[in-house]
Amino acid sequence: MTSPGSPARLQRVARPRLYEQLVEQLVQFIEVQELAQGDRLPPERELADQLGVSRATLSQALVALEVLGVIDVQHGTGATIIARPNLAAVMQGFREHSSRLPDIIEARSTLEVKLAALAAERRTDEDIGRIDQALDLMASEVADGGRGVSGDEHFHDAVTRAAHSSVLAKMMGLIQEMVLESRIESLGQPGRPEQSLRSHRAIADAIRRGDAAGAAAAMGHHIEVVSDVALLKDQA
Repeated sequence: MTSPGSPARLQRVARPRLYEQLVEQLVQFIEVQELAQGDRLPPERELADQLGVSRATLSQALVALEVLGVIDVQHGTGATIIARPNLAAVMQGFREHSSRLPDIIEARSTLEVKLAALAAERRTDEDIGRIDQALDLMASEVADGGRGVSGDEHFHDAVTRAAHSSVLAKMMGLIQEMVLESRIESLGQPGRPEQSLRSHRAIADAIRRGDAAGAAAAMGHHIEVVSDVALLKDQA
């Protein structure tokens, strides 16, 4: 018990993450400027200069808004508004997403490691063809400066189909939208598209060899890598 006249013991207040503050400012900017669906945000360099932050930090805030369905970011065209945001709803959605992301990664690890092993055992030539097409698509997207989101999605879908397990495929379908959240977030990290492409090729090589244990290990490593998402880390 605190004695009379003695100062009360205070708890340390966690400093808000910088990108979380940026998300709030960007939503407020969209509201004040009355930007509508189809309008574009200023270029990243201009926004970063106005906010006094690095482009890498700004990029994290933009990824958060993309995950929440406020903007669409395409290489070469910048960020386009796809839904008018409400600050309270966006911040609530942002925090809910951050809290469920570990569960999404856990589900992916459980399902996709098994799917990779089954794909190595059951794949057909047609399946290998789909996997290779997905790799080519992602490589093309990354080479053009993009994040490879479409190629990444096609690759994991091709592996799921190659496993020839209708029940596991349905389970993956149930979490598809949440997986897209983690995919956008992960591939928004600097250097991650190239890293993911290398991981995909290692998985594909094991599947092609019929190496179930190797495919499972490669997929497990890949999921571990993509779970290292900067938005979950405290910012200085």
